[in-house]
Amino acid sequence: MDKAQKVDTVRLQNVAYGHKTAGVLLAAVELDLFSRISEEARTIEEIAEAVGISVLNSHRLVAACTGMGLLTKTGPTYSNAPDVEKFLVRGKRNYAGPWLLSQKRDFDRWQELADLLRSNTPPTILGGYEGYTYEKAKALHEATYSVGLGAGMRFARDVDMSNRSLILDIGGGSGAYCIAALQRYPNLKAIVFDLAPTCRVADEFIAQWDLSDRISTHPGDFTKVPFPSGADVMIQASNLPQYSAENLTAVFRKGFEAMKPGGEYHLVGEALDEEQGGPLGPSLWGMAEVFAGSEGRSHSEVEVQTYLEKAGFVDVTINEFIPGSLSRITGRKSSP
Repeated sequence: MDKAQKVDTVRLQNVAYGHKTAGVLLAAVELDLFSRISEEARTIEEIAEAVGISVLNSHRLVAACTGMGLLTKTGPTYSNAPDVEKFLVRGKRNYAGPWLLSQKRDFDRWQELADLLRSNTPPTILGGYEGYTYEKAKALHEATYSVGLGAGMRFARDVDMSNRSLILDIGGGSGAYCIAALQRYPNLKAIVFDLAPTCRVADEFIAQWDLSDRISTHPGDFTKVPFPSGADVMIQASNLPQYSAENLTAVFRKGFEAMKPGGEYHLVGEALDEEQGGPLGPSLWGMAEVFAGSEGRSHSEVEVQTYLEKAGFVDVTINEFIPGSLSRITGRKSSP
């Protein structure tokens, strides 16, 4: 057999080691390894002293991080990879450590996946929110805010809202997209539409930016209650896999009915490609809904386009947003 045709178990082993690579990354973030390296602790000995671990454990940690591509090695010194330097150095505007550390919440539950997949328990429209409290909402959205503000800034750059007046952010969480948009467009006002505990958290983030006079919150389950009317921009970001096709179409239709003519609906979501063969992140977010007991699954960009068209939107376009993670799918409500 030709060498090129030979297969081995290395790829499968590396997939099975996923919990180990996640453990290394999260430990490095928790120990603030990448911040210390950014501050010039570059050798194994310097890193050990700066991080507060033994030289032996420093060697283990930097070797693992280098093997994962998180660090690069030049002679005896180590440096952060570009994405690590940008997103995992504490104190930088783009610091995403809280979001990554939040993934520890369900770390162990994935061992139960096969049993959950065998379960015949009927799913619910929006699973995982039983007993949802302010404390739970705060823990979740302090994490989502660390990545949501950057995504919101990108959205505000990509989408011209200079002639718009009111954003309705559906499932708006921390309010990050609204906060970012209003920094760029002083003409805008916004409403964050989410569950009551989440709205309390959003109010706190909004107040930190002195935007309480321009961003309000509207408590409610948007799958069950009417939408506030009058918005000419609607955003629904990072909750796509939580819902079924039927639920999404119904939500889009409510958005269409409440929107001003000429307005735009932007679904920013973890969407699969046309062939539904990836990317990995969106496919895993769909799988994660088995833990919530919801009706949700992964949806492709083309499927979302179809849902928006069924709800009445026209000129629906699929736009790249964050490659490998999020797509932006936009529909317009025709003017009379």
